[in-house]
Amino acid sequence: MKRIAVLTSGGDAQGMNAAVRSVVRNALDKGIETYAIYEGYQGMVDGGNSIRPIGWNEVGGILQQGGTVIGSARCQRFRERDGRLQAAYNLVSNGIEGLIIIGGDGSLTGAHILQKEWAELLQELVATGKIDAETAVHHETPAIVGMVGSIDNDMHGTDMTIGADTALHRIVDAIDAITSTAASHQRTFVIEVMGRRCGYLALMSALATGADWVLIPEAPPDVDDWESKLCESLHQGREVGRRDSIVVVAEGAQDRHGNPITSQYIKQVLEEQLGEDTRITVLGHVQRGGSPSAFDRNLSSLCGADAVDAILTQEAHVEPLVIGIQGNKITRTPLSHCLQKTWGVAEAIKANDYEQAMALRGRSFAESFRIVRTLVRAVPHPAQPGQRRLRIAVMHAGGPAPGMNTAVRAAVRLGIDNGHIMLGIQNGFHGLIEDEIRELNWMSVAGYSIRGGAELGTNRYSPSGRDFYAIARNLEKHDIQGLLIIGGWTGYHAAIDMYRQREHFPAFDIPIVVMPATINNNVPGTDLCIGADTALNNIVQAVDKIKQSAVASRRTFIVEVMGRYCGYLALMSAMATGAERVYIHEEGVTLKDLVEDVDQLNTGFKRGKRLGLIIRNEMANEIYSTSFMNALFEEEGGDLFDVRQAILGHMQQGGDPSPFDRILATRMAARCINLLEEQIGTGEPMSACIGQVGGDMRFTDLQDIPRLMDAQFTRPKTQWWMDLRPVAKLLAQPAPGARNGKKSRRKE
Repeated sequence: MKRIAVLTSGGDAQGMNAAVRSVVRNALDKGIETYAIYEGYQGMVDGGNSIRPIGWNEVGGILQQGGTVIGSARCQRFRERDGRLQAAYNLVSNGIEGLIIIGGDGSLTGAHILQKEWAELLQELVATGKIDAETAVHHETPAIVGMVGSIDNDMHGTDMTIGADTALHRIVDAIDAITSTAASHQRTFVIEVMGRRCGYLALMSALATGADWVLIPEAPPDVDDWESKLCESLHQGREVGRRDSIVVVAEGAQDRHGNPITSQYIKQVLEEQLGEDTRITVLGHVQRGGSPSAFDRNLSSLCGADAVDAILTQEAHVEPLVIGIQGNKITRTPLSHCLQKTWGVAEAIKANDYEQAMALRGRSFAESFRIVRTLVRAVPHPAQPGQRRLRIAVMHAGGPAPGMNTAVRAAVRLGIDNGHIMLGIQNGFHGLIEDEIRELNWMSVAGYSIRGGAELGTNRYSPSGRDFYAIARNLEKHDIQGLLIIGGWTGYHAAIDMYRQREHFPAFDIPIVVMPATINNNVPGTDLCIGADTALNNIVQAVDKIKQSAVASRRTFIVEVMGRYCGYLALMSAMATGAERVYIHEEGVTLKDLVEDVDQLNTGFKRGKRLGLIIRNEMANEIYSTSFMNALFEEEGGDLFDVRQAILGHMQQGGDPSPFDRILATRMAARCINLLEEQIGTGEPMSACIGQVGGDMRFTDLQDIPRLMDAQFTRPKTQWWMDLRPVAKLLAQPAPGARNGKKSRRKE
């Protein structure tokens, strides 16, 4: 294949620019000519200057921009056969053999139709003399690949669509802000979010913000008189001390008979039945706007790289492929299958078959909905006669990580709703040793879902020696039957030590579950830890500002990030910010690397480069420190550029947790409570660590964890994200003509 084209179509989604950048640079690196089709399918129909080459440097600086720099438009003419005939002619006349489309289900449906009609369209172009038979033969099987760009996250074939995570950021930020003003006046707010046929944004934003009610198309209220049920719940909330009420409604929400439920109608109901001072906030297109989140930048970059690889396969000529993500793996799925499943949800909702609609959305969507139904309650379900009443304790261990509070809230409320007594241990293992243990009730954790830090307190103290006797005594004193530890490396080691001490201390013969919460993302048994996404976004936001400062002054910045001996934050933030160099401990740093990098910077600035950006993991190399690199680059840069260092420090641990971390913490907490319920009272209770591995959430037996640990460098022996290094490196390198024929000697 010699020439491909890329276009963005339909509603814009944050991350589309990152996807375009990745497609262009990966294609050019493989020697493929790359064209951009401007204004989506409209540009494909118009042809002419709307289809033109796009180069390496033309996609520089767009990674952090919202919207799409190559434009998007709704094209009525492409929906007609005559328009598709003209589009086919324009593609063939420009010699385009492959097409990469970034858009939603409507845009990808257009690609599906185009490919099905392609042979007939070529025959008609030959018959009318617009192209000759030889040209038709050369273009008889175009390769088509799609990436799903949609904030609604409503397409089958991927766990997350490009733009959905950023849209959640916009919604969650808005609801967090509204919550404070609502509490000041004891008001109720109805928040309308996008989602005509999909309730993902409404459901997940309600889960992340601790909203009091949520309405989505896939699961309407289960009673006809839902208005009374809503009002009763909000009234109960006021009685137990809530000063605000937040109702989240998807724009496509409806009752079980298909009648629309609008934000205006909800406001009317609340004012008439409760006499509540109620306000409506329709977030609208603010959900589509702004700079993409770290997740969306990296998702787009990885999907774009794989889209280029996929378009070179024979499979893409036979059937258009959709590039998506399942867990942390980039996947390829036939487009026809994705469309069939996606249309199935809409058909099920239209037929009022809501069980089928929920089933088609997937297991995690249904699980999240079940969790929300409990968490939105004003008070827990009343205890049932004969219901088992367990005593479960929850605590933190290790450094603070955004999302710890969210996990505590979910665990406590889900446990109480199941009839259990939930105990909070203050100040980590110090508190467990010193008997700083108290019972938590439903309202003890009110407001926890949105707060950063760790309200129960945490530290890096790990018990040893006589500490275990004190711990055993307090476990027995409070009759603790199960223990949930939320933390990082310290928590894992302490849990393993307690497990090994069972024969000496019978009080330790209880199920112990560890939930990963550390910004370093450096514990085994999980691909992702609570807090890492928030830290990554903190880094990206800081680096975006640093880049604006640097570009004005012909300057190189060396940014040091946390992670200790784990380079996850460094590599992922480098890919998300477009940093040209990243130093991580896993690869090491040599003097040869530094010399090569100085040469590349000098060459770049001589050719007009205005910005240099280097990300360095804090423990990348003991000798070649950030200050050493700063001095070296400053000296060698001479008059070409100056150098500054930025050590981001503990700002990476601070701030309110991101939507991703809130959702992950809540879902993990639900699974942990379920496991503790199952294991308490069994003859040989299992102790385990929960983790997100691939596309599944699973438990790893605590006794298996040590063999997965690299104890010397406090990280897992195998780290999945290291496989992303080649993509990050390719995207950040200079244009092919600016490399002076040199290949980097840094190992991949």
